[in-house]
Amino acid sequence: MATETHTEQPAPTLRRRIVLAAAGLLEEKGLEAVSTRAVAAAAGVPTPSIFRLFGDKDGLLEEVAEYGFKRYLEAKAELLTGDDPVQVLRDAWDEHIRFGLEHPAYYGLVYGRVRSGHLSQAGLRAIDGLRHMITQVAAAGRLRMNVERATEVMHGAGVGTVITLMSLPEDVRDLRTSHTAREMVISTITLPPQEGDDADRGAPVAGRAIALRAALDRGDTAALSPGERTLLREWLDRLADAEDEDGNADG
Repeated sequence: MATETHTEQPAPTLRRRIVLAAAGLLEEKGLEAVSTRAVAAAAGVPTPSIFRLFGDKDGLLEEVAEYGFKRYLEAKAELLTGDDPVQVLRDAWDEHIRFGLEHPAYYGLVYGRVRSGHLSQAGLRAIDGLRHMITQVAAAGRLRMNVERATEVMHGAGVGTVITLMSLPEDVRDLRTSHTAREMVISTITLPPQEGDDADRGAPVAGRAIALRAALDRGDTAALSPGERTLLREWLDRLADAEDEDGNADG
């Protein structure tokens, strides 16, 4: 049995070695192969080291998910430099689908082990990034519903699309399914652009309400008390959602 010494194996180095060993098992053999005993053997460390450093197996899997999702989250962050926030959403959708199909083991680790009321930190960060992108759409007056609901709709549709495509043999997967789902989601949560004089006269109340809501979230105004800002946010959300539930009353 390998012996752990602090002088020969500093904690950060040992921690990374264990994560890499677990990641290797995950990618090569699947989640079922990632037992603490197997990881310890692959990393060349005693099994108790895993519990000392990560608390339990779930703690280890959290860090493996972070390791696997790091590249995806970095690529997603780069999309925020785009000028058109709705096109950024399209690009983000495509990146999400690509990552899920290219890295099914990591994707399944994050989205295939969901428990009620719990999602891994990597998954939560991915949702936060999507929420930020949708907030940019709202700030441009192009969002059809409140930010939280739009985020849930797009996230749920994206995860469902990846899982559906992953369940199919690679030779019969048709990415047109993803493209169709993407455009359905985009048309559901966003408003068409307004041009010229119509940008002011024809802007739906929903779009204006959500744009103001996004502006408040970016920086609270001192003209309103905290209670007034909370109430205003609630009113703006209700304006947006009421029009959406009535069948887009502005249209």
